Amino acid sequence: MNRFLSATALAAGLAVAGPALAFDMTEMTEAERAAFGDEVRAYLMANPEVIIEAVNELERRQQAAQGDRDVDLITANAADIFDDGVSHVGGNPEGDVTLVEFIDYRCGYCRKAHEEVQELVESDGNIRFVVKEFPILGPDSLESSKFAIAVKQVAGDAAYEAAHNTLIKMNGTVTEAALRKLAETLEVDAEAVLAEMESERTRQIIADTRALAQRLQINGTPTFVLEESMVRGYLPLDGMRQIVEQERLDG
Repeated sequence: MNRFLSATALAAGLAVAGPALAFDMTEMTEAERAAFGDEVRAYLMANPEVIIEAVNELERRQQAAQGDRDVDLITANAADIFDDGVSHVGGNPEGDVTLVEFIDYRCGYCRKAHEEVQELVESDGNIRFVVKEFPILGPDSLESSKFAIAVKQVAGDAAYEAAHNTLIKMNGTVTEAALRKLAETLEVDAEAVLAEMESERTRQIIADTRALAQRLQINGTPTFVLEESMVRGYLPLDGMRQIVEQERLDG
């Protein structure tokens, strides 16, 4: 941390601590300012934990401010987040809380989170789970999302879930041959799915999700929206459960 900033911050704190400590640094002589700086430095060297406390407090305030901004962003875009009419809805469609995940099938942290999200939704039993296809990691990501969306359009939600659970574990290049084989494994019409992948409807769904992510200031995956909370990045299962519990208490 910049020592000048640390000294300035401490000086500002001293200036408002009380009448006995109040002073105007602009009226100090060069010698007085130098002496004051020496005293501040000596204090910080003797008590370096003060710097850590200040940094922690700054981070706490920044997180609180980000949380407030996220609530505003979620409120302004609630319909597109929770009820766009095209995204897959799993879990309990009548659940008392809704968990939305922006996902990229080639994202390592999305893959890490996948089984934990499944366990959260299944073990809870009262979570409505919405998936937003958000391919941002290159052509294989895009083709995977187009395939998943096309499967949903052609064969419905059950087939989509099967495709989703397979794509999140799929390695290797996503070729047409690989997707055709996957469609056949899922027992859906491969030709219809491949055609739907290139449809205007599929392209528009992805474009709309990208536009929504931009409005929400989302630039990475996974990102979760849980009622009025936004989690930008991977969060272990216990942390997700805590947020679900808190949202229920707040609701």
